Amino acid sequence: MRKISEEKLALERIRLEGMREFENKYSDFSYVAGIDEAGRGPLAGPVVAAAVILPKDIFLPFLNDSKKVTEKRRDVLFEEIKQNAISYGIGIASNILIDDINILQATYAAMREAINALEKTPDILLVDAVHIPEVDIKQVGIVKGDAKSVNIAAASILAKVTRDRLMAEYDKIYPDYGFASNKGYGTAAHIAALKEIGPCDIHRKSFIGNFVSE
Repeated sequence: MRKISEEKLALERIRLEGMREFENKYSDFSYVAGIDEAGRGPLAGPVVAAAVILPKDIFLPFLNDSKKVTEKRRDVLFEEIKQNAISYGIGIASNILIDDINILQATYAAMREAINALEKTPDILLVDAVHIPEVDIKQVGIVKGDAKSVNIAAASILAKVTRDRLMAEYDKIYPDYGFASNKGYGTAAHIAALKEIGPCDIHRKSFIGNFVSE
């Protein structure tokens, strides 16, 4: 259990209340799920989506958009979200699927998989920025949703940590690209490795054409 001062807890309650804009708006719904993804931009690895239904009265200090949280804090929140969520689901679309149907459609596929993995059927989906096709549940696309919905913020944490851990495992198999540190993004060192030794099995062929000659 984290030791947090009463002053910090009070400030966190105020901040998090500001992130319940859409949970408050749809408070009549029993199960509100947040959906988010991680990994649309990298040159390698899968795109990962998460769906999370949090209890309405939950208080998770320091919950935020995954990009605004340190790796150490993300790891703590990852466990707290899983332990406290009413339900959560993870969806993964491989680099092969990304190359086959494009990154946007693969992201939608991962999101549908995450929704289908939920043990409870949501009454409404709060989705960061997009509208997911082929889903019958009512959904609301929210620009910068991970700053306006605690459920979307929680989903962003689960998706980010899951993907980062996958990339760390891939680093053990393909150690030449620095996946443990760059997570598949196009850093200078990653691009240099691509140009020198070519792609590995988890690179997205549709993403690396500018760096690898046929």
